[in-house]
Amino acid sequence: MTRKFSSTSVATTLASTINSSTTTIVVATGTGSALMGGVTLAAGNVDSFALALDVDTINEEIVWVTQVSSDTLTVVRAQAGTTGISHTAGATVQHVLTGDDATFFTTGVATADAAIPKALVTAKGDIVGATASGVPDNLAVGTNGQYLVADSTAAMGIKWATLGTPALVLNAQTGTTYTLVAADVNKLVRLSNASAITLTIPNGIFTTGQEINIQQTGAGQVTIANDGTTSFTGTGTKLRAQYSAATIICTGTNTFTVVGDLV
Repeated sequence: MTRKFSSTSVATTLASTINSSTTTIVVATGTGSALMGGVTLAAGNVDSFALALDVDTINEEIVWVTQVSSDTLTVVRAQAGTTGISHTAGATVQHVLTGDDATFFTTGVATADAAIPKALVTAKGDIVGATASGVPDNLAVGTNGQYLVADSTAAMGIKWATLGTPALVLNAQTGTTYTLVAADVNKLVRLSNASAITLTIPNGIFTTGQEINIQQTGAGQVTIANDGTTSFTGTGTKLRAQYSAATIICTGTNTFTVVGDLV
């Protein structure tokens, strides 16, 4: 049912006593229209209007009005956690906003909010609509390739900007061993040591399609190794010489291929 509300409803009283299961109630003569505040209900029980009987007393009961004929109302008893009980002639009848209505509203807001792609606005220049990985997701795109970005100094906290080419992030490593981590995806891992270096591809870190770039910048030759559970293919397992580079590509669950200047 669709709940209907009125801000001009005028309270009234029962015209006659009802028992705990009566589904037709009559209010004081001529007060039905004012009680409903001008609200009309569609036929077929598709709309409802909340009333409280004996409002603000120990006998208060919430009912849904589903049909109106002058001062005669068809109701569904014992709603919003209340109990159907008898009410005497003269009991107050008043339109109310119930706890059920408030719950429905807050649930609807939460559902709608969850469905909206969130902007990453933690810093000036963040892309509006980008995912946590930085990949655009349902972005608003303007003319000449412009995108909406966060800017607290702009109207509404966003502005149009041209998305520049992102800089490649470097990860410098100087030890003789290094195990790749999730944060190395799309980075260039630069390995420098006078002695030989072992670079390990770990289990369960990367997903299909992700890439990691590596380069030997020191004299120590870089050997690519698995961790005992990962496997990789390629034309070699070592970078050929100082400043040689390669790309490690995840091709499946814990499987990789390595392409580059290898021996």
